[in-house]
Amino acid sequence: MLHLRLITPADRTAEVLRLVERTVGTTHLAVVPGAARNPPGDLVMCDVAREAGDELIGGLRSLGIDESGSIAVENIDLSLSRRADKAEEEAPGEGADAVLWEHLEDATHEESTLSFTYIAFLSLATMIAACGVVLDNAILIVGAMAVGPEFGPLAGFCTALVQRAPRLAWRSFMALIVGFAAAMLVTVAFSFFMDSVNLFEASKLQAERPNTNFIYRPDWFSFVVAVLAGAAGMLSLTSAKSGALVGVAISVTTVPAAANAAVAFSYTEYKQAWGSTEQLLLNLLGIVLAGTLTLLAQKYLWAKQRQRTAARATLP
Repeated sequence: MLHLRLITPADRTAEVLRLVERTVGTTHLAVVPGAARNPPGDLVMCDVAREAGDELIGGLRSLGIDESGSIAVENIDLSLSRRADKAEEEAPGEGADAVLWEHLEDATHEESTLSFTYIAFLSLATMIAACGVVLDNAILIVGAMAVGPEFGPLAGFCTALVQRAPRLAWRSFMALIVGFAAAMLVTVAFSFFMDSVNLFEASKLQAERPNTNFIYRPDWFSFVVAVLAGAAGMLSLTSAKSGALVGVAISVTTVPAAANAAVAFSYTEYKQAWGSTEQLLLNLLGIVLAGTLTLLAQKYLWAKQRQRTAARATLP
């Protein structure tokens, strides 16, 4: 269930109440006239089944409540109510399959912001991975994958393609390009420093490295894993199962590939650097392709579910 807290202008409250009451899957409607001060208006609260949330939020936005008032949405972790159970039963589909597009756009917009924190996390993850590739240490590689924040912009780009949001697409694209470029430049400088204190050596990078040589040797398995991880990542975001994102992060070789490319470049190992760059681009392509197709499939299936529900409602 979702909890909606609305601030509505007094002259729009009646419309809002009619919308909430006719939306299947809503309950616990409460109105406090004149309670809001900034912006002034009435306070309207209700609970809605997740599978009906996108429809209700879209209706509220069409009434202009997001511009003249406020729409706040929270997840309800526990609701002990027979009315809530009945609302969830009446709502079409399953809550786990529902996509809250407004929430997804907002979340990915925030995650795809090119900020100092984002670049710092990506740079730190790449430097950790650099230590992993030089030491041929798989544990450090996995740790670097978990630290890297690059899935946020990737998810934002997928969402922008499906929702036709060019500003979000450009924002996400710039976060990826500038973020990885900055992280790799920092890692090149880090490699020079580590070499100067005799912690990195060219011979270690040139060794067989059985645990990490896959990073600069891309193949079809790299692409397949990236596609599977991209689909799993988007399902994780849309179903609010954020725990699965950790598994997605340590399934793809984006950060380690960027790290290996940077270290190899610092030692003029251009063949390794190019192979690692191919690995990075292959993973990015696989994630974007799978993520976009997953969202398109969810959008199509949910639209079909709504059509079936509407058809059943018109039957005598």
